[in-house]
Amino acid sequence: MYLVEIRFECYADTTITAVERAINGLMEAWRHNGQLLGREFPLVQNGAEFSLRAMCPEETSLHHGFASAWVKRKVDELSEAKLLQPRVKMLGRDINSEQSADELPQQWQVLYTTYVHSCSPLRDGNTLLPVPLYRLPATFNGDHKSVVKWQTEWQACDELQMAGSGAVEFAALNEIADVNSTLFRRGWDLRGRIEYQTKIPTYYYLYRVGGESLATEHARPCPRCGSSDWLLDEPLHDLFYFKCDNCRIVSNISWDVLSN
Repeated sequence: MYLVEIRFECYADTTITAVERAINGLMEAWRHNGQLLGREFPLVQNGAEFSLRAMCPEETSLHHGFASAWVKRKVDELSEAKLLQPRVKMLGRDINSEQSADELPQQWQVLYTTYVHSCSPLRDGNTLLPVPLYRLPATFNGDHKSVVKWQTEWQACDELQMAGSGAVEFAALNEIADVNSTLFRRGWDLRGRIEYQTKIPTYYYLYRVGGESLATEHARPCPRCGSSDWLLDEPLHDLFYFKCDNCRIVSNISWDVLSN
């Protein structure tokens, strides 16, 4: 990922309220198209100029050619707040973050995220590198807001269950680990939409904890179709021990079992 500085200059008298609304609207549109990563964009003023810093998947992420209709509209609306077109300065690659995939996956891809990841939730199945969402056809309504919102909810549930917050922990865990949960159904449907549009087999990561032993984990069937033929000979990326090609689901051996 790359760190950029984005600057907005006023060309006439305006108000803080108008500037804030216009800039934040553009940030939201960029984020929901996968062009910006993260959820917070602190905005500072220096005279007639406003600036912020943000993370992008690639050096060219904010190129106009990747813009959704919503992004283009929000760029045009900057003039209503008396703002010039944004100026983007590349500050460099973030050495603490993951590099994005150089090209679209050729064999398979997977929806996978955790609460510590801010990159795209779509990963190349062979490399597990994140795939910038704006390089895909729009998921729904012209951009990828539905995928970004799913990722935000998945990460919130993951953080709650990792924190061990009593009853909330189990409700959150159910959302990311149960094939009957609302979050699973929505994410699995998004997976299907992405597969339909890209023509690339697309899988969904199903989180797994609990279980009695390594032996019972190896014997557990696919929770969606009941197939017992989904245990892999060798785990993929030291993470996916199970892969059901029928249901397009990958999963891990229970973290409770592996940690014992």
